[in-house]
Amino acid sequence: MGSLTFIRHNAHRVDVDDHAMLMHVPTTSLFEMDEVSRAVYELFRRAGSADAAMLRRELGGRFAPQALTDCLQSLISLDILRDTDAPETPIRVQKVEDIPLSTIILNVNTGCNLACTYCYKEDLTTPAKGEKMDFATARAAIDLLIAQAASRDRVNVVFFGGEPLTNMPLIRQAVDYAEARAAEAGKTVDFSLTTNATLLTEEIADWLDAHRFGLTVSMDGPRAMHDRNRRTVGGRGTYDVVAVKVRMLLARYRSRPVGARVTLTAGVTDVLAIHDHLINDLGFAEVGFGPATSGPIAVFNLQPDMLKSVFEDMKTLGRRYVDAAIRGENIGFSNMHQLLTDIAQGMKKAVPCGAGLGLLAVDKDGELHLCHRFVGSSQPTYGNVTTGIDVPKLAAFVEGAQDRSGFGCKTCRIRSICAGGCYHESYARQGDPFAPVYHYCDLLRDWVDFGIEAYTRIMQANPSFFRRHLTPRRAA
Repeated sequence: MGSLTFIRHNAHRVDVDDHAMLMHVPTTSLFEMDEVSRAVYELFRRAGSADAAMLRRELGGRFAPQALTDCLQSLISLDILRDTDAPETPIRVQKVEDIPLSTIILNVNTGCNLACTYCYKEDLTTPAKGEKMDFATARAAIDLLIAQAASRDRVNVVFFGGEPLTNMPLIRQAVDYAEARAAEAGKTVDFSLTTNATLLTEEIADWLDAHRFGLTVSMDGPRAMHDRNRRTVGGRGTYDVVAVKVRMLLARYRSRPVGARVTLTAGVTDVLAIHDHLINDLGFAEVGFGPATSGPIAVFNLQPDMLKSVFEDMKTLGRRYVDAAIRGENIGFSNMHQLLTDIAQGMKKAVPCGAGLGLLAVDKDGELHLCHRFVGSSQPTYGNVTTGIDVPKLAAFVEGAQDRSGFGCKTCRIRSICAGGCYHESYARQGDPFAPVYHYCDLLRDWVDFGIEAYTRIMQANPSFFRRHLTPRRAA
């Protein structure tokens, strides 16, 4: 054999207890290294390249020739080792010729009865000034979804705002129409809705339950933390109202688990206390945390030291998650669910999410946006529900998003999980949806390493946890 070179950006080792785990970066696949592969990996990591003579000299006295050959061939097949003279593998951009939608997000009202200080929505206004989507637009959006999802058995209609419950008549009409259209097309339709819960009634809760909505409630924890940012237009805190509505909802909602979505801001960072309150005091099935770092009012954004502290608290909660998982229990921490799902599935992301490919958002005028976060922004739209998707324009965006090598993503060890990060986060913070979320990079790399440790420990102690808790959740 000739000389082989170690392709550092395609391999990442994480030691977990007495297990040496190798992550194949391009696919996020995990392998446990045996004694031979550990020795070969460490030799190449240290030396960078090696030929047959060096391998015999360094490792020939410890391992049989065939064992070394087999190990080398495995690492070559994974492009972790490569002929020294071989050219660099170019980034393969997948051509986009169609937009196979699975999800449409209907922004049913720009009006909201709250005035949360950190809200990113650029078109948000008060209820009196809210601009509501009409049924003709919603109907055309659903027709577009059904047509673009020709190869899919299941589609999802998401209702968003503003506060979506301020346009409940449209939601009822759209659900009736979507169910009928999906049945005609031989598809199953799911519905999702994110709400601040203030307008919930028993009748609305029961109707949502009857149509099996996936519900998420925006709530930021105990009263003091929640009321810091989540206030009415008149400036009053909303915790007392929301807590009553949530308890009513959770007491009668049976079709699907209900989750809470927490926005972490300056002054609202106690991850452990928030999780404990929302799970144990109020009874949510799970809680997910979203750190605010690029909101329109800088004083509410988490600064680097706050962000680092938040991630440390999330790892503390993650350790509790692992301990519970080993016991066969699920403590309902959405961020860990997602991280472990990505690792368990062996993600190979070319783009960070389904925005613009499997998912589009619709504004009140029927304009098509990459996702709900871009509605009301200065970013371009990609067609209209009446005229259809501007496929060439949208394809150019998605194809451009696949190659962020100019930003340094090409050699990042979590590129197949992160893929550059949220388009809107990059747009809001840096003015460019393709610019990576640099303020997250080191923290996200550490978070993925933590996920590998968590995955390995759960797999060693209680592998059935993944079948019982992650797979059913993903299917739902």
